[in-house]
Amino acid sequence: MTGIETIQAQSDSDNTTLSLRKISPVSAMIQMAYTYKSKAEPTTQNGNASFPQQLSLFLGGEITPKIGGFVQVTYADQDGGFGLDNSDLRYANQTELADQDLIYGVTINNNPTVQDLWNSTPAWGFPYASSSTAPTPAAATLIEGGLAQNVAGLGLYSLWDNLLYTEISVYRSAQQGAPNPPDNTSEGVISSLAPYWRLALQKQFDDYYVELGTYGMHTNEYLNGTQGLTDKYTDIGFDLNVEKPVGDDNMFTAHTSWIHENRNLDATFNSGGAANKSGNLNSFKIVGNYYLHSQIGFSLGYFLVNGDADNALYPAESVSGSINGKPDSGGYILELDYLPWLNTKFGVQYVAYNKFNGSSSNYDGSGRNASDNNTLYLSGWMAF
Repeated sequence: MTGIETIQAQSDSDNTTLSLRKISPVSAMIQMAYTYKSKAEPTTQNGNASFPQQLSLFLGGEITPKIGGFVQVTYADQDGGFGLDNSDLRYANQTELADQDLIYGVTINNNPTVQDLWNSTPAWGFPYASSSTAPTPAAATLIEGGLAQNVAGLGLYSLWDNLLYTEISVYRSAQQGAPNPPDNTSEGVISSLAPYWRLALQKQFDDYYVELGTYGMHTNEYLNGTQGLTDKYTDIGFDLNVEKPVGDDNMFTAHTSWIHENRNLDATFNSGGAANKSGNLNSFKIVGNYYLHSQIGFSLGYFLVNGDADNALYPAESVSGSINGKPDSGGYILELDYLPWLNTKFGVQYVAYNKFNGSSSNYDGSGRNASDNNTLYLSGWMAF
């Protein structure tokens, strides 16, 4: 978009002091939804409408030459108000290294993986929209949204020869709506700096594209306050992306990722919140998408979370608990999308669980089965 006409101001020495695009960098989106679960949660109503489920304003694109960003402010139905969402500001430049193009820069962001380029890492992974009212599995790795909008990260990145992408970043707590600086009433504060890394190889062949990469993060976090014992999380992930055109105007894409998390829960164990000091958690996701004429899309995904049992970390309670203390959950996501225009999408999504919080039947100890959480999700999504 650097070729778009700009409004410029110059000093007496003919140096450019201002450069603004004539096209506004502000945009918006709205999501509307309807959710129906196979079995309503106790004392709640089934068939939930959300209008809006989400309303977002965006500032995106170039701010000054070589500096730009993506800043999202969102109204969410569960919060009932606006708040800062995914945001990434960056400096980008270009040079040559070993006679090949090198893009390099600096990123400042508030959610590990939000600065990523692919649809396989947590911030941008499938499903791209989902119900805000349906039950979800109790366990997730920390990098899968556990730090989103509560940290500030500073990193260096590069893309060499359009082949090798590298990044190293460090994160520090920057919690919203909480004491700043953090004090003894704070929760989940990073004790020092949390390093994040990303390495990816990508290649465009004659009629298909492939990316293979790895990413990860090590986080040392206080449970309460800013002193004492901490919980340590090391997340290591691998991902694969494939894109291939089919015919004149159809496209097949596939995205998959696997994350292994090693936990040392000294602080949580000492407080009685965990029965074991250490444990592991794994998260696997894979999805295939097929789009006809950029208008009709079919998606089929599979997800699996499993790890070590812990009756204190995953206690038995209605709907959200686990009778056997296991975090294991898995199932399928089937989605059909229709795009009458490229900025408008209507979707029908069905989530089917074969296991939820450790079991397929009576998983919570209150008689609820995994299939009771199967969810039909209807959505409308418009961006402008």
